[in-house]
Amino acid sequence: MSVTCCCVFSANCSGCGPGYRSPLDAMKGPREQIVYLPCVYRSTGIQKSDYLATVDVDPKSATYCQVIHRLPMPNLGDELHHSGWNACSSCFGDASKKRNRLILPSLMSSRIYVVDVGTDPKAPQLHKMVEPTELFWKCNLANPHTSHCLGSGQIMISCLGDPSGNGKGGFALLDGETFDVIGNWEHPGEAAPFGYDFWYQPRHNVMISTEWGAPKYLAGGFNPAHVAEGHYGSSLHIWDWTTHEKLQTLDLGPEGAIPLEVRFLHDPDATEGFVGCALSSSVFRFYKTPKGDWEAEKVISVPNKKVEGWALPEMPGLITDILISLDDRFLYFSNWLHGDIRQYDITNRRKPRLVGQVFLGGSLVDDGPVKVVDDPDNKPQPPPRIIKGRRVTGAPQMLQLSLDGQRLYVTTSLFSAWDKQFYPEMIRDGSVMMQIDVNTVSGGLTLNEKFLVDFGKEPDGPVLAHELRYPGGDCTSDIWI
Repeated sequence: MSVTCCCVFSANCSGCGPGYRSPLDAMKGPREQIVYLPCVYRSTGIQKSDYLATVDVDPKSATYCQVIHRLPMPNLGDELHHSGWNACSSCFGDASKKRNRLILPSLMSSRIYVVDVGTDPKAPQLHKMVEPTELFWKCNLANPHTSHCLGSGQIMISCLGDPSGNGKGGFALLDGETFDVIGNWEHPGEAAPFGYDFWYQPRHNVMISTEWGAPKYLAGGFNPAHVAEGHYGSSLHIWDWTTHEKLQTLDLGPEGAIPLEVRFLHDPDATEGFVGCALSSSVFRFYKTPKGDWEAEKVISVPNKKVEGWALPEMPGLITDILISLDDRFLYFSNWLHGDIRQYDITNRRKPRLVGQVFLGGSLVDDGPVKVVDDPDNKPQPPPRIIKGRRVTGAPQMLQLSLDGQRLYVTTSLFSAWDKQFYPEMIRDGSVMMQIDVNTVSGGLTLNEKFLVDFGKEPDGPVLAHELRYPGGDCTSDIWI
């Protein structure tokens, strides 16, 4: 599945497809000027449809830090969540491909929206809507989550469940031109017990998928008893990329409970990567062994804090998003309950080294109801974060890094029902988007005090903004083959 091309840098050069020839070439790409974010009204009490927001992030622009366009969806209650592309760097060698459609799966309604971002990138328009019945009837799948374009030109979307709300980790294929649902990627009877994220690596003929939980249990909020009852996952699934067979299941156990975002190193020759495990607040490294199979080991652990004034006597960090810089040097993740973002030097893949940390809200702020009575990190509770007069409600969650690695963007919403449960003030005030300046030499994170997008001031009322995408691709959507 490897591709060749005479071009050296971006898709703007003659004769090449979308994206960049390599991850290191992508780092030389242009600075981001706009970003796309799904904005969610489900669970907020506001009966409005979710929409795709376009935000100006060009410091030279008169509309810097503003929402410059809103594309409302034609239905209520979708829960727009993550997004992907019709084509990315996996199609770099195909000059017939263009990155001009954004794929927007709806986590709760199971609709899939296809958005035209090519005609006018600053004002996207709806291109096509795939009804949930297509997913139900053709794949017996529901609750679509992660979307990746494939080198074949097709689009692959991981799903969390079946149409009845039970856990089912299967994958739907869409035609990359018509966006019709083709059918399942996995073989009949081989779906995983739970689904969530995935990443493929053709040079080693592998795809790895992760697990969240059964949609009918997570949809209304988080109940710890459901973990003990087996309604949440703790495994990585290893798939043969060519035959689509499931080869291995790596049970990470209690120390790897709820493995969410999975990231291979960007180098397409790499045989390792990392996965963030939410409930256990740990990061596992997965890797190919000399025998040719796959194993995983815990390399980072965020200790729980013993607290008073909270739902449980111990509060986990709850790692909810992770990403890796394009040069494979730094790993970042967010602790959605503790309220911090961490930066690790992963030059030594087995021994990541903490080099940056910043607190941006969260449940541990020193003027809140929670009191820390025992902290293994031995740190004082952080003060609340106020940017341009606006107190940050909620906590850092979704992350996106600039191509050059110097700017880290962050939003605060996780999933509307869980937002409502853990941060009800964010439902009232809306989420925010922030920017962190990154020291890419020795490590270090510093909040940009001049940057804030306040989604509490939207025309139809406070809204929950989620994952971020740049029109030209980014650290979490592009895969090199």
